[in-house]
Amino acid sequence: MVRGQISGSEGVRILTVKQEGVSSLKHVQMILRSPGSQFGRWFRPVAAAAFLSAAVAPATYAQATTGQTFCQPQVVGNRRIPKESVIARLFERQGDAYDPSIVERDFNSLWNTTYFEDVRIEKVETPSCVQMVIYVHEKPTIREVNYKGLNAVTQSDVLDRFKKAKIGSLVESQLDFTKIKRAEVALKGLLAEHGHQFSTVRTEVKTIPPASVAITFSIKEGPTVKVGKIAFEGNHEISSRTLRAAMRNSRPIGIPHSIILENLFSRTFDATKLDEDAERVRAAYGDKGYFKAQTGEPQTKIRDAGGVNFLLMPSHGKRIDILVPVEEGKRYRLGGIKFLNAKDKNVNILRNQFPMKDGDYFNRTVFGKGLENLRKAYGSLGYINFVGTPQPRFDEAKNLIYLDIDLDEGKKFFVSRIEFSGNTVTRDRVIRRELMLEEGQQYNNQLWELSILRLNQLNYFENLKADQDSETRTNADEGTVDLLLKLKEKGKNSIGLNGGISGLSGSFIGLNYETNNFLGLGETLSVTANVGDLSRNLTLGFTEPYFRNKPISLGFQVFATKYDYNPAKSYGATSGQSANLTNAQQSLLTNYNQSTTGLSISLQYPIRRTFKRLGVSYSLQRASVTTFNDNTRNIFETLAFRSGLAGQNQLNGIITSTITPSFTYSSIDRAVGPHSGRDLNVAVQIAGAGGNVKYFSPVVSLRQYYPMKGLRISRDGHNVLGMRAQLAHVEGFGGQVAPPFNRVYAGGETDVRGFDIRSASPYTFIPTKVMFNLTNPDGSTVPRDPTNPTLGNVQVPLPVYRLTSVGGDTSLTTNIEYRIPVGNSVTFAFFDDFNLTFDALKSQLRQSVLGQTQIDSPLYGCPVFVNGACSGGKQVSFPNLLQTAPGTNYVPRMSMGAEVQVILPIVNAPFRIYYAYNPLRLYEDLPQKLAVDNTTFRSFFPNTGAGLYSYNQALQFYGANYQLREPRKTLRLTVSTTF
Repeated sequence: MVRGQISGSEGVRILTVKQEGVSSLKHVQMILRSPGSQFGRWFRPVAAAAFLSAAVAPATYAQATTGQTFCQPQVVGNRRIPKESVIARLFERQGDAYDPSIVERDFNSLWNTTYFEDVRIEKVETPSCVQMVIYVHEKPTIREVNYKGLNAVTQSDVLDRFKKAKIGSLVESQLDFTKIKRAEVALKGLLAEHGHQFSTVRTEVKTIPPASVAITFSIKEGPTVKVGKIAFEGNHEISSRTLRAAMRNSRPIGIPHSIILENLFSRTFDATKLDEDAERVRAAYGDKGYFKAQTGEPQTKIRDAGGVNFLLMPSHGKRIDILVPVEEGKRYRLGGIKFLNAKDKNVNILRNQFPMKDGDYFNRTVFGKGLENLRKAYGSLGYINFVGTPQPRFDEAKNLIYLDIDLDEGKKFFVSRIEFSGNTVTRDRVIRRELMLEEGQQYNNQLWELSILRLNQLNYFENLKADQDSETRTNADEGTVDLLLKLKEKGKNSIGLNGGISGLSGSFIGLNYETNNFLGLGETLSVTANVGDLSRNLTLGFTEPYFRNKPISLGFQVFATKYDYNPAKSYGATSGQSANLTNAQQSLLTNYNQSTTGLSISLQYPIRRTFKRLGVSYSLQRASVTTFNDNTRNIFETLAFRSGLAGQNQLNGIITSTITPSFTYSSIDRAVGPHSGRDLNVAVQIAGAGGNVKYFSPVVSLRQYYPMKGLRISRDGHNVLGMRAQLAHVEGFGGQVAPPFNRVYAGGETDVRGFDIRSASPYTFIPTKVMFNLTNPDGSTVPRDPTNPTLGNVQVPLPVYRLTSVGGDTSLTTNIEYRIPVGNSVTFAFFDDFNLTFDALKSQLRQSVLGQTQIDSPLYGCPVFVNGACSGGKQVSFPNLLQTAPGTNYVPRMSMGAEVQVILPIVNAPFRIYYAYNPLRLYEDLPQKLAVDNTTFRSFFPNTGAGLYSYNQALQFYGANYQLREPRKTLRLTVSTTF
């Protein structure tokens, strides 16, 4: 017969089986199983038989288990989970005394892992010990997850929602129906936010042998539900239109504050955000002085969409109309603000933190800003735990509200330690020297935020935020605070290929190496080599930001450059010629090649605890110029930018020795892609301490960036409003004018985008000597000697003025951009560029004595031609000052348009394509200027038929109007930044 004993609790059973007539216990089985497992069918009949005989031989069981020990356990049925991991969960150890309660604890430990569907433990006795055989059946693994019928959102959106709901990824996880149900709820919530309030989600599980499953979410999204009409009940003082505009989650998309274009696109209905919009309605009342205004529970009503939209297309789906009940109450003015428990603080200073005057209508938003200012003000004094609690009092008769602010300062804290994490390369001292807050100093939250701003300007780390990347640990007993700054370093080394197209450099390609944190010491080493059809640049630079461990920045740069300032070739990579100017117009511009070698040394000193820097730099460079047309050659040969020289001698050996003192202030929050802050640069370039040119050039540049939310300035705004204003001037001294290549030129993607490079400048008349062929009426030229054609033709020297662009001496540029970041490397922007480049000082277009002599001394004209030689010529005196062409000076230029900027990771340069429309431009028909009157001009030709014919020809050629036609619109690809 069978005898046994059953013990245990619900879900756990211990069974001992013995065959009678055997002197010792040969085989004992103990089964621990999970509730409802597949082993239940086997377990129940055996357990019943054992239970009937349990009372017969309790002593036999006790004797059998006395003095037994555990053997090494055996694991059976595991596939994915290693045997060692199962054994590690057990409490029993080989050699320990056998105890059934330990076996029960082993079972509970394994079952609570949730790794298994079934767990069974069998006891097998051996002569030396008791072995536990553990049978496990693992839960299946989810190999794939499919979404059937999902259209409104992407799978990436679903995974993000699972992560937010702490569900995590389902793939490669064990099948857990509780987790699957949570995923269904998260899916339905996500679809509801996208306008599918009536969606259904059903889960299908398909077995994949041997131990895996595939999950399929079958989704029926249902009709799209959008917000219909938004109405208010009880609003008498504030219009429904104003209240509707406050409901940011539900209001339609359109052009705000318009009459017919405000409701263009309906938003999808999201019930979870309806209460938030109702609170915004109450806040809108609070901003108008209705302090006690209340909103009731919004009422919704669903209906089928009907009618047509603004495109005259029929509307489909469902609409939910919203009705918001409102109780306005009285409108209150601010009676006063009182501070309780202010201790020894100056009440006037506290009151100035609130930008709202007594007697003004109460404004909830402005008052909230005042409380935030108050918190920051106390935080700057070390009161980290400051709390200001406002308590309103009302004068109902006068409709006044008084606010008593209970000030709880808390304890003043001092900085104990400042620590950093994540700076694996950058030394602590490099970071610490940028901080405006020091250990042992009274805590100041403003200085801490400014310190983080200074670190962002270094561009060593990913952008830091004070509220996210800094951690404070306070010790209230000692009144100290420890600060931990969590850093994530950027790659300090940059080795890349760059290239592209720009107005100044044309098409180019190059290599660059730069480390902005050399050896983790904050030093910058850069090597650049670029070559293109218009430019060649080789530069080596090094900067030590803290020279000899003092806050002095010292750097040097050695360079060799070559530029072709040739607008005719500037955009040749895209169109083969300038996209806007004709060949005739291009000939009016200064076209030349400049080769320059030199070095520069810079020194900067920061003003302590500010964002201001004083600096000075010295540059020594040698340049040579090759001109491409007669007009440009005349400019370089006659302008008085080198004393004692004229002609070709002025084009070589141009040595410029420059000292540039500067002042900078920068509170811009990041070095690349600024989001907020201001940048001011003032520099005066003075050339003349050595070298052979003398001029000074002051430049003032101001940049400002505002974070924008829509069209409002908001600290949390994602978009950016950027503005720049720049004023530049150049002027020679010591009897010299500035060299032509140092004058101010405008046009191109760096200032006014709709114009060709260096083309938006005033034009100047340049005196020159031209040789005009004496021509017969039949079109044949008059030979010097009819018997000897090799002597050539008779040429008449004529004094004429040619028109060209020499730039200006003063320029004002303003740029406004509204930037919308689309991704990490893509930005869309609207822009408006304005420029006014002009000649303010006539003396800066002065010819040199030798240059003027060179143009005045020749004899002009050929009134008599005898024996192959001209005679009877006259000298012409040109004015010493070159004349700016009328109608081309003080001409404003403006470009308006849009651009897309993409920063490619390999090239590491901003590729931009932009479209510009130019509402302000130069559009003139300008008469050519003759050097003499018509009578004198006629006297330069012989009184013959050939002379008369040639005179008329020359008059037509040199007296015809110039057509100055700047473009109306421009579409261009370039690699550069405007500001």
